[in-house]
Amino acid sequence: MKKSAAYALTVGGLILIAAGFILLKATDISESAMAAVPYICIGLGCGSFGHGAGELISRGTLRNHPEEARKIEIETNDERNMAIANRAKGKAYDAMLFIFGVLMISLSLMDIPMYVILMIVFAYLCVAGIFIYWQRKYEKEM
Repeated sequence: MKKSAAYALTVGGLILIAAGFILLKATDISESAMAAVPYICIGLGCGSFGHGAGELISRGTLRNHPEEARKIEIETNDERNMAIANRAKGKAYDAMLFIFGVLMISLSLMDIPMYVILMIVFAYLCVAGIFIYWQRKYEKEM
C-alpha cells in the first residue's frame, strides 16, 4: 500500500468515527431504519483507521530495521507461503459454498423477508460466477 493511501485511510477512519459519534449524539432515530448508520460509521471508521495506522507504524518500524524488512519481503513473496495461502483460500471457498447453502435454506425456513434471502442468493451466485470465470480463464491458459 502506498504511503498516501495509508494516510488517507487513517484520516478517513478518524472522520468516520467522528461522524458516527456526532450522528449518535445529535440525532434521535432509535426507531427508524437509520438507527444503525452511526454504528456502521463507527465500525468502518475503526477498521480503516486501524488498517491505515498499522501500515504507517509498520513502515516506520521497518524503515529503521532494513534487514528485518528484507526478511519480511522474502517471506511474503516466497512461493511456498503463497502456495499455502492459495490452498487455504481454496479450502475456505469450498466450506463457504456449503455454509452459504445451509444459511439460505435455514433463513428461508425461518420466514425471513424475501429480499434478505434474495440478497444472500445473489451474493452466493456472484461468488460462484467469479469462480467459474477464473476457472475457465486458467484452463485456457494452461
